[in-house]
Amino acid sequence: MFDFRSFAAALLALTAAAQAQAISLVADGQWASFDVASDLSGNLGWIDLDSAEALSFSFTVPAGHVATLTVVDAGFAGDRYTVLDQGVVLGVTSAAVDSYPGNAYLDFGAALADTGYSRGVFLLAAGSHDIGGWMSRSALDDAGLALDSSVGGIRLTVSPVPEPATLVSMLAGLALIGLALKRRTC
Repeated sequence: MFDFRSFAAALLALTAAAQAQAISLVADGQWASFDVASDLSGNLGWIDLDSAEALSFSFTVPAGHVATLTVVDAGFAGDRYTVLDQGVVLGVTSAAVDSYPGNAYLDFGAALADTGYSRGVFLLAAGSHDIGGWMSRSALDDAGLALDSSVGGIRLTVSPVPEPATLVSMLAGLALIGLALKRRTC
């Protein structure tokens, strides 16, 4: 069955991604921020609040490595984000409970540790990536109205993929340790 709303959202995301201000994301585990603020058209894409331009984050994962991309809501709890890589949906951040008028975190690490805020962790293979997104659900105020404004954080870490021989050796070693422990207890 054809879902027109999903199609329209994907088309809007591709259009926004083509016009987005791309920021190079460094794989150092440090947080970068993005904002969301509803404009007159109702667009809830990630933006740079200073320039009001659409925002995306670009980076390249080297061959033989894997990247972990973490996205967290640090605005009012209850926001959820749809995360895209080169216009293709990677996924949606976790559900969160509305907590208005609770304080917004501006400490992304604290927001990540608080299960009341949505987060998503995505594994990415080697290659070029351009990450963007939009707010797919807004936190609600005490009257039940969408706030349509938020701040979020994104971070990237990259690590080498273990070689198959190393992985097999590690698993064999763990099996031998398990066998030795079992013999000790018998």
